[in-house]
Amino acid sequence: MPSVYIRPIALAESPQSEEGAAVRLGGGLVYASRFALIVRDGGKITTRQRLGTAEMPSAIAALPDDLGAEAAVQWENLRKSHAPLVCGQRMLRLDQPQIMGILNVTPDSFSDGGQFLDKPDAALDHAHAMLSAGAGLIDIGGESTRPGAAAVWEGDEVKRVVPVIEKLAAAGAAISIDSRRSSVIEAALAAGAHIVNDVSAMRHDQRTVEIVAKAGVPVVLMHAPGTDGDLHADGEYADVVLDVFDALRERRDAALAAGIAREKILLDPGIGFGKSLAQNLALINALPMFHALGQPILFGASRKRMIGALSNEVPAYQRMAGSVMLALKAMDAGCQMVRVHDVAETVQAFHVWRGLRDAALTDFSQLV
Repeated sequence: MPSVYIRPIALAESPQSEEGAAVRLGGGLVYASRFALIVRDGGKITTRQRLGTAEMPSAIAALPDDLGAEAAVQWENLRKSHAPLVCGQRMLRLDQPQIMGILNVTPDSFSDGGQFLDKPDAALDHAHAMLSAGAGLIDIGGESTRPGAAAVWEGDEVKRVVPVIEKLAAAGAAISIDSRRSSVIEAALAAGAHIVNDVSAMRHDQRTVEIVAKAGVPVVLMHAPGTDGDLHADGEYADVVLDVFDALRERRDAALAAGIAREKILLDPGIGFGKSLAQNLALINALPMFHALGQPILFGASRKRMIGALSNEVPAYQRMAGSVMLALKAMDAGCQMVRVHDVAETVQAFHVWRGLRDAALTDFSQLV
């Protein structure tokens, strides 16, 4: 059955730079002026039109009925603004990027494994340092999901994350729980977590869907090709960008069917999970397209191996500059949330990025 996709292919620094012929992506500070209208059938692209903003409505109307209806939804979704996320006493606005700080309470995470395991004071100090540096929320995980990581008993995962969550929640922080196990998620929410960040997109544990729907909390659905023990397995794609888009659409629709509210769903293309270097780069270059799914986008590539692969295989702790570069790329694509280890450096980069955006939006000389 044919499928249709709308991919922004030209970004503008402001709407006035295109004399109004640009659309605001995802309700943020990024604008697009040209688009590829793509039709795929049987895994192969059959047509690809390159169109300006003014040409899009008529091109969509010319599509066959089913494709035209889907394309019209995607066209509307690209321009959709998103309500803030409610995290206890805090509201996370999604009209500009939010920085999510990573706190791994694990022995074997690829970058910071062991630094905070069984060291609650060190973990809390690090979390508070990230919040003071400008992180909007803290993402707490008790299981490493790097390739080849050892399995963790869920009881141990609960013991790792709950004490830290309880203390951070008492301090008024916005918290997400990075887990794919329902018992861990349930315990984390009871301890005060506000958001569920599930790297399996709720495929690993069927009970997670019920818990999230009942709690009414936001959930991040990440793409990973594998199931069960190895999320990195089965990474075979006809077209990695379109295949990941389709997979995230399916998980979004499954969440909606399970009773999770539309405004509570965030999507993550899963950089580094079952993807080669070339496939990761293709996904990052195509990030603006994922706004067509109509949900906020979370991007996470901090210190990942692709940075080392492009930088003489430097170890994870030396990948800060590459991580900030990728974070800025995500901001340029309009991603609403960026998950990072190096919070202070990323926040500083964000402030400069935001200054450039504000300057472009207030530069009315472009209209003269």
